[in-house]
Amino acid sequence: MRVLLVGGGGREHALALGLVADSGVSALIAAPGNPGIASLAELRTVTPTDPAAVAALAVETAADLVVIGPEAPLVAGAADAVRAKGIPVFGPSGAAAQLEGSKAFAKDVMTAAGVPTARAYVCTDDESTARALDEFGAPYVVKDDGLAAGKGVVVTDDRSAALAHARECGRVVVEEFLDGPEVSLFVVTDGEAALPLLPAQDFKRLGDGDTGPNTGGMGAYAPLAWTPSGLVDDVMRDVVHPTLAEMRRRGTPFAGLLYVGLAITAAGPRVIEFNARFGDPETQVVLALLETPLAGLLHAAATGTLAEHPPLRWRDGSAVTVVLASEGYPAAPRTGDVITGADRPGIIHAGTARRADDGALVSAGGRVLCGTATGADLAAARDAAYALVDGVDLPGSQHRTDIAAAAIEGRITIPGGTVQP
Repeated sequence: MRVLLVGGGGREHALALGLVADSGVSALIAAPGNPGIASLAELRTVTPTDPAAVAALAVETAADLVVIGPEAPLVAGAADAVRAKGIPVFGPSGAAAQLEGSKAFAKDVMTAAGVPTARAYVCTDDESTARALDEFGAPYVVKDDGLAAGKGVVVTDDRSAALAHARECGRVVVEEFLDGPEVSLFVVTDGEAALPLLPAQDFKRLGDGDTGPNTGGMGAYAPLAWTPSGLVDDVMRDVVHPTLAEMRRRGTPFAGLLYVGLAITAAGPRVIEFNARFGDPETQVVLALLETPLAGLLHAAATGTLAEHPPLRWRDGSAVTVVLASEGYPAAPRTGDVITGADRPGIIHAGTARRADDGALVSAGGRVLCGTATGADLAAARDAAYALVDGVDLPGSQHRTDIAAAAIEGRITIPGGTVQP
């Protein structure tokens, strides 16, 4: 199978590692890829948000499967353009990708499907935003309605900051705050059948102890020993299948990767958000533990044959990933710094490039690298991931030092009680 992978971040590097490990993959082409992916695939140039260009490249490379990683190409309709060429593609249509492209649309779908989620209002001006903030009270949750690369959400006790964020975004969803630890659940689906992957937890805040601004994610780990018994089955029954049914009813079936962001509250799991693609950096840890061949799984979802796919197999142990970010991230990331020590197995490239004059590896984004490791248990995986990060030199870099620490120490608290790992 010839596979074309669209994208060039840490998620795509993790996907590339999974795809090349599948014996059914004879060739991997990545567009545009990154220096880490370059050792695994043939790199090609493409503008991922240009559907016609993505489809033309799929034809040119004789792809048997196209895997679209980022959200922006999906919302732009890249999967539709590839499907129109008769090529199987893993990723939802542009219409279905509105589950991520518009928070208001996702809320409408959840309401129609009876999905448990936070109460919310769509607001477009100061007056409606102020009313919503006052109704729900602090902590205030304000979400940019459109795509924001994981950084469009503000959770704050400062009402003026919440209003300012809403004013900057223009159209927002104001929600009641959901109290409880967060869980990311990836679900592979062909629109009818659905297979859940291992739940993971990511760390959205920049600083230790969940301080600082929201980011695209500073680390993750899996599996989650502390989650309530039956969580995945409950979410599949109460969230995933009703949502897929509602999308079919609307004539926009969702086929691809449905990301369910959850808060585990005293009343049970509640949906924070849907995404239309693999999450980053959770993909790094979930795929590190997946034993089932990845390309075959994604091809089954892309061809409507997922119901015939055998049960998923998982490796024993745990996985942890720690993100190394550039100086100034997330507000004003510094780029162009030379990186050394990033050539070891387990280092995943998220925002890197090769300098034109001498080929040196340099930073090219906010989240630059991820140290990803597995271990017999969570503590061993965490130690190995931090050893990888400690071996990288990136001037001015920053990373959290507490990824997975609370889970190891039994400090994950669910409202109504504490669940020990």
